[in-house]
Amino acid sequence: MIVLYIILGIIAALLIAGLFIPKGMKATREIVINKPNAEVFNYIKHLKNQDNYSKWGSMDPNMKKSYRGTDATVGFVSIWEGNKKVGSGEQEILGIDEGHKLSTELRFIKPFKSVAQSAMTTEAISDNSTKVSWGFEGQMNYPLNIMKLFMNMENSIGNDFSTGLSNLKALMEK
Repeated sequence: MIVLYIILGIIAALLIAGLFIPKGMKATREIVINKPNAEVFNYIKHLKNQDNYSKWGSMDPNMKKSYRGTDATVGFVSIWEGNKKVGSGEQEILGIDEGHKLSTELRFIKPFKSVAQSAMTTEAISDNSTKVSWGFEGQMNYPLNIMKLFMNMENSIGNDFSTGLSNLKALMEK
């Protein structure tokens, strides 16, 4: 009986702690690619190209993909359905600031419903060098935010962005 009370106490403590844990998440990573800004931006504004460099695309080679609309235009939606690692959801282009910023919304369906804002930006450093930033902002609502006690979601997602940006750099600089 004492063990049961201890377990219930731990669960209650976690649930109470979850009320005070921040729900917001934010991660941004950047890299410099030795290609002109226009060339880099023209590549990243096509969501279909993310399959060539995103870490998540490589986590499930059998992922089912479908699309709505015209790629690289506002309103285009990329839909995925994958294994347990990548889940399912969709990404929609919300805005394009040509040559500078691609704004998207990620709508996760599985393993849990969530919405996040994501952006990729490019900035010319020189005629043949471009800084690319990839980031997102989202929420982990209660009680899912309790997971933040045990894992650093910002670092985990940020590391995935770093991998994707390194893949993008290697691809663009071939």
